[in-house]
Amino acid sequence: MSEQTVIVGFGPVAARLVDELMPAVRAGHVRLTVVGEEAEAAYNRVLVADLGVGRTTADALALADAASLVTAGVDVRLGTRVRRVDRARQQVLLTDGSAVHYDRLVFATGARPVIPNLTGLNPDPTSPVLPRGVIALRDLRDAGILHRAVAGGKRVVVLGGGVLGLETALAAAEEGATVTVVHNGPHPLGRSIDRGGGAVLAANLRRCGVRMAGNARSTGVEHHAADGGFSALLLSDGSAIDGDLLVLSCGVRPRTELAHGCGLSTGIGIVVDHRLRAHHEPHIFAIGDCAEVHCPDPTCAQCSDALGPPGLVGPGWRQAEWLAEYLTLLAQGHAEQAEALPELPAEQPGVIVLKARGMNMAVAGNNAVEPWDEELLTAGSGNGRARLHVAQWADPEHGRYVKMTTRDGVLEGLVAVGMPRTAAELVGLYERGAELPADRSLLLRLDGPDQLPGSGSADPNGTVCRCAGVNGTSIQAAVADGCATVTEVSKATRAGTGCGGCHDDIRGLIEEHFAVVGLPQERL
Repeated sequence: MSEQTVIVGFGPVAARLVDELMPAVRAGHVRLTVVGEEAEAAYNRVLVADLGVGRTTADALALADAASLVTAGVDVRLGTRVRRVDRARQQVLLTDGSAVHYDRLVFATGARPVIPNLTGLNPDPTSPVLPRGVIALRDLRDAGILHRAVAGGKRVVVLGGGVLGLETALAAAEEGATVTVVHNGPHPLGRSIDRGGGAVLAANLRRCGVRMAGNARSTGVEHHAADGGFSALLLSDGSAIDGDLLVLSCGVRPRTELAHGCGLSTGIGIVVDHRLRAHHEPHIFAIGDCAEVHCPDPTCAQCSDALGPPGLVGPGWRQAEWLAEYLTLLAQGHAEQAEALPELPAEQPGVIVLKARGMNMAVAGNNAVEPWDEELLTAGSGNGRARLHVAQWADPEHGRYVKMTTRDGVLEGLVAVGMPRTAAELVGLYERGAELPADRSLLLRLDGPDQLPGSGSADPNGTVCRCAGVNGTSIQAAVADGCATVTEVSKATRAGTGCGGCHDDIRGLIEEHFAVVGLPQERL
């Protein structure tokens, strides 16, 4: 007797869950239905901006093949939305009038872009209708609009100073567009980076050809009288930034309306326990950007610091892999083994990485503490904890900045701008919880002129792709087995299929291999 599993949503996280459930589907333990509201099967939404500037193709973004899944026995419903979930009858009701029964239901609805409340934009967050020339850069249609603007050398205005907005701005500027980034606060990444690092980052963005409009509050969008298309972004001081395309990069918000509509607990996201089960509903689960892991136990230390969905693809993929094992055991009738599975470990605070041609930045943890802030530096002494130490180095003229916040020699926060080798080493130390050398200046020398050209390559023993959790050893093994391009390595190992920030590191490991064995590198 097989179980009917229905997945609502067909993004990158849902695609990983489908992949992991396929052995159970082929064995007849699971009957699988996937409902996606887009006409296309799952693709890498994180790299939509790269598609928009012409640096990749739609085929390279694809994460699933609907025809192959159908051949394998999966019921794939594309271009279809779920109208509501009937928990009493365990049915998913679709907008085409059909209904699908479920034994297990998984919400993988992801998140939707935040549409700012500006004059000239539809303020309804659930069904925004953006005027011509305004995009949120979330789907393939948006990528096509950006591509035409960049190819035509148009003026692009990016509203928002987050990582995706900055990466889009950098790529579009390099490909020939005139780009202006508009953001609140004195510098971009205001919630993640300290004042010194933010100032150096903003200066580096200007060096790369991106115009910066900081401390700016947007109030409205101006349209062309002739065709209604975007013509300018209006600011609170009465000024305006003219443009041909407005890219909204103002963050995302978990999609919880379906879960809320059927009576499930929702907070920032769909509230689930450490086994990704909806509260008081053992048949329903949520993963990815829509899932907020917060168990019902008020004394749970792990949940006390929960801040909602992580908003990164890597944690969602790890949830999908864990849930697939859990659902497979349930479908096989091994309920006791399923309940005996170790709970999914809590995600560590993420590392924000910005990689672009001519730009490198890594930010993590608590980096707001200033070296001379005595109140913060001594705050831990009264409760038995060691106090914080801050090591800081700045070279604004050359666009370089490093800050290390440590407690007992272990990194609790870091900022590295324009120092790629130092950044790579600090990120590795941060993720391993390892102690820094007593002489912090040793880390700065990694980017010195006396370092060998290859010394900035990825550490073969460390994690290269944080999204997919792939280390350098696995990538080297794939290269030794014949993979000679980043695309081939990605297909073999899944490395590089997330945010794409590790592509240069993968390419470096490939080049190192061919340099040793003496093979040609025409395909790199």
